[in-house]
Amino acid sequence: MAFIGRFLQKNSTSFFLFGPRGTGKTTWLKEIYNDALYIDLLSPDVFRRLLAKPERLHQLIGGNPNRNVIIIDEIQRVPELLTVVHQLIEENKKYQFILTGSFSRNLKSNYSLKRCSSRKLKRSGIDLLAGRALNITMHPFIASELGDHFNFENSLNNGMLPLVFNAKDKAITLESYITLYIKEEVQQEGIIRNIGNFTRFLESISFSHGNVLNVAEVARDCEVSRKTVEGYIAILEDLLLSFTLPVFSKRAKRILIKHEKFYFFDAGVFRSLRPGGPLDYPHEIDGVCLEGLVAQHLRAWISYSSGKHTLYFWRTKSGNEVDFILYGEKSILAIEVKNSAKIHKKDLSGLKAFKEDYPQAQCFLLYRGNEQLKMNDIYCIPCKRFLMSLVPGREIEAGCI
Repeated sequence: MAFIGRFLQKNSTSFFLFGPRGTGKTTWLKEIYNDALYIDLLSPDVFRRLLAKPERLHQLIGGNPNRNVIIIDEIQRVPELLTVVHQLIEENKKYQFILTGSFSRNLKSNYSLKRCSSRKLKRSGIDLLAGRALNITMHPFIASELGDHFNFENSLNNGMLPLVFNAKDKAITLESYITLYIKEEVQQEGIIRNIGNFTRFLESISFSHGNVLNVAEVARDCEVSRKTVEGYIAILEDLLLSFTLPVFSKRAKRILIKHEKFYFFDAGVFRSLRPGGPLDYPHEIDGVCLEGLVAQHLRAWISYSSGKHTLYFWRTKSGNEVDFILYGEKSILAIEVKNSAKIHKKDLSGLKAFKEDYPQAQCFLLYRGNEQLKMNDIYCIPCKRFLMSLVPGREIEAGCI
């Protein structure tokens, strides 16, 4: 398949490009910066030489005087290179460095480990380049990037990872994705000692996708300590495999819950982890999968729109809930997702309660039907149409959907 353009824009300054494995960072960079000097730290030979002697980067760049753009792929593997990059930027302003990594920009240090690439990078001075390099994140595909190639049902089943989207056998690719992550990012880096416990945790935490996170319950199910589960969740966040949403509590008029909501970063990855059985109802899995698909689109839209909105959810102690709240400088959007082709009166209750507390909010109900309706000042939009309308830089408004 021909190259599919992304909403990331070519940049003339140095930047970090973050994103999980398989989101297409390397493909995009090689297409957009096809004349750059490309240094692949996943190559064993390149990795060994630069690990042993990071200053060799001077020689590589000196030997390619016509290459002003230097891409270092998976920079976390040799974080000592950051010092050399910093020096080169200071010495010669003509150089543009693009540093990729499959780790979080917001790194935590709330659990112990012997050797973790992301934290090793943090200790080595990721902030060293603050003010000299932007932080950009690449997400899985979003519907408006794919255009006519977007298949709503396939996206629910297989997710939006370019690695999977371009695979001949999507099911096998998804099955191997987490295994490779465990092997390459977790086991090899020595982040955890017991890979079996972590594997069981991945299965257990999949039941939390699209739900309020109960760490104690997950710990009981895995038969490990709460602290261990908190550490495992931090690992997922560091590897950009998951994210949590806080409760929207600005000028709250009701008593709200305090726990965050948990999601895997891609619907297909969730599907590959979530076990099924005779006691599982397919529509329940489909429902949280649909909600997760919307969540990953909203995160990408915010990220590619320069982060002008913040994503929350809303739930009161009495049970009123709205799946997503987008809070921006000039707008509040409330979005509820229903895995149903019909709209029932009770489906609107959470949005109506939110609208009572925040009358300035625009409220949307996304569902599996085909009609675009307005009910009780709430816009009811077919979910596929809503996702296709999400274009970074363009506001979410009923008239634009």
